[in-house]
Amino acid sequence: MGFDAIKAAVVGFVSVHLDLFKAAILGIVEGLTEFLPVSSTGHLLLMEHFLGWGDDAFGKSFAILIQLGAILALLTIYFGRILALARAMFTQWAAARFVIGVLLAFLPAAVIGFLAHGFIKEKLFDMRVVCIMFIVGGFILLWVDRMNLKPRHFESTAFSLPMYFGIGVLQCLAMIPGVSRSGATIVGAMLFGADRRSAAEFSFWLAMPTMVGAFAYEAFKSRADLANGDITAIAVGFIFSFIFGWIVVKTFLRYVQRHSFALFAWWRILVGSIGVYAIYFL
Repeated sequence: MGFDAIKAAVVGFVSVHLDLFKAAILGIVEGLTEFLPVSSTGHLLLMEHFLGWGDDAFGKSFAILIQLGAILALLTIYFGRILALARAMFTQWAAARFVIGVLLAFLPAAVIGFLAHGFIKEKLFDMRVVCIMFIVGGFILLWVDRMNLKPRHFESTAFSLPMYFGIGVLQCLAMIPGVSRSGATIVGAMLFGADRRSAAEFSFWLAMPTMVGAFAYEAFKSRADLANGDITAIAVGFIFSFIFGWIVVKTFLRYVQRHSFALFAWWRILVGSIGVYAIYFL
């Protein structure tokens, strides 16, 4: 075997395994951040931008498909409750009212996302916007923690219908990359009177139709790109997204019962500040 052949083989081996390493890292980031108030979209965009991981197999189609891993992790954990809710909604008003409430909360994002999808992708997917929203969102979390709110609602399935709709309106802010869907939902619920745990849990419930709807819409629009994706890399990213998404969903509610959002707030401020410095000075 000649030198050129050996060199080509080594380069090919490294390239394949580097792609799998990238896929694993992005899958971990997606799984860890999707359900925390830190913005998974913002993290993925920053990594793709600064590490150059958005121009090949790790572009738009990859980010769409590994998100499915986090979605399935949530649906797997809540499967029993979803099934019980589906059985009860036709015979019990409390169950039916909760389903209506989730749909009311989902409606604003569905309408605005459909109507403004092109504008959002074209104008708001900018690294400066992402970094600024990271910082602003961090200070909002700190502000909410210090407001000394008096919770009136302690069960996410028993909020009022206007409260569900109001939370859904605030969720629309998360269409700006870096804001965080879960962060907007949790802050909105707390401002309407929910305690930390019920606010965080409702963010899980609202994530189900929101994430499934967004995934289906993006997958349909990017179906040509998806057909040409690196199946192995996508599978690795999907698996890691599922595993770490499952871990976050299983532990996050216990965490917020005992702690404030300060950890997530300062993380957002740190990442956003580093991003701003890199954009303007590096």
